Amino acid sequence: MTYRIYLRGMLIVLALFAAGTRASSENYDYPIEDRYAATVVGTPAEYQAVLPKTIPFQKRWIKIFPERELPEVVWYGGRLLYSQALQKNSAPLIFLIAGTGASHKGAKNYDMARAFYQAGFHVVSLSSPTYPNFVTAASKTGVVGHAEKDAEDLYRVMEMIWATLDDKIDVSSFNLTGYSLGGFNAGYVAKLDEERGVFNFARVLMINPPVSLYNSISLLDRMIENIPGGVDNFDRFVDDLMVGVAEIYKESADDLGEDFLLKASETLDLKNEELAALIGTSFRISSASLVFTSDVMADFGYIKPRGLPLDRHADLTIYAEVANRLGFTDYYHKFFYPYYRDEYPDQDRDEFISSISLRKITDYLQGSSKIQVLHNEDDIILEPGEIDFFRETFGDRATIYPRGGHCGNINHRDNVAAMVAAFTEGVTR
Repeated sequence: MTYRIYLRGMLIVLALFAAGTRASSENYDYPIEDRYAATVVGTPAEYQAVLPKTIPFQKRWIKIFPERELPEVVWYGGRLLYSQALQKNSAPLIFLIAGTGASHKGAKNYDMARAFYQAGFHVVSLSSPTYPNFVTAASKTGVVGHAEKDAEDLYRVMEMIWATLDDKIDVSSFNLTGYSLGGFNAGYVAKLDEERGVFNFARVLMINPPVSLYNSISLLDRMIENIPGGVDNFDRFVDDLMVGVAEIYKESADDLGEDFLLKASETLDLKNEELAALIGTSFRISSASLVFTSDVMADFGYIKPRGLPLDRHADLTIYAEVANRLGFTDYYHKFFYPYYRDEYPDQDRDEFISSISLRKITDYLQGSSKIQVLHNEDDIILEPGEIDFFRETFGDRATIYPRGGHCGNINHRDNVAAMVAAFTEGVTR
């Protein structure tokens, strides 16, 4: 399992886990035209925003459920880890929510933290509800992917973290953003806050969110079919990939930024299909870790036999092999829906799964002037035509760039400027 975790981490580094618009193809100079390459490579250094190399980004932990007794195999997951970077003086506070399978201190969240800290914000950075540590420490059910329940879990975390900060810092306003699935989560958390009124978020920004969570994970699952030889060649594809990356790593160990990723993609000479396979593989390994953790927490019997205790020394290789063979869509049909079925007796499987979408809260998103969106025309997690949902729902509150793939341009200087401006334009301090 340690080997699998290593592969997962490396692959996530390589890949993901991405009418009324204000972005023009005429003056936008993000250089990568291919949407798969953009997703993998990101933004070359010369096009990135200038940000401080370091900020006082400190890792913290908090017990969300003090009485929770964890299964022994995940004994280490009782404390929720998060990060914060605090200003010395009064400042607005912004919560950052990471994308699918990503942690509070992942590269994208850290880059966003640098941008907002430089702009004068207190920053609190949170892992995705789909990150295994969040599943064990902060998910009430342990079975994540339910838009409203994930929002409730995130909101509970935000409230408890704020309680630790309330008497330590001066906050002028509360704000919220997230990328990819974190952007999707931000929309639902903002709606929940309208009902509960704890934060009264001043502004909210959704960056590259899916429209339908199920549609997007289906697209990502299907990308694994691009592996040469198909899904049955999964292990060999991963092994060959890691050998190639290891050789480049030896030559570039002091430069592991996005220029390294560009060099890696050129050296490995990955074609479009192989880039799609790389993205699908990264997502598969990330989702496998999540699904196994959820199955352990719920003792559902999806991967691990129900009632079988696993201690901290258990050999998990066979479970990793099974999990890597299962797509996230399998999880939704064979674990997620059966787990929640009794709670929603009036909805069949398709109705329940299709409801996990931004379309369910269209009226709220359309009517809330404080919410903005940054997106890309060629985002790989959107079905054909889904980008129009953002134009129609947000109007001039949507900035849609002509290219960038899925979050590939998130560090581009124009994107970072727009990200910060979403929270600072027209604000008097």
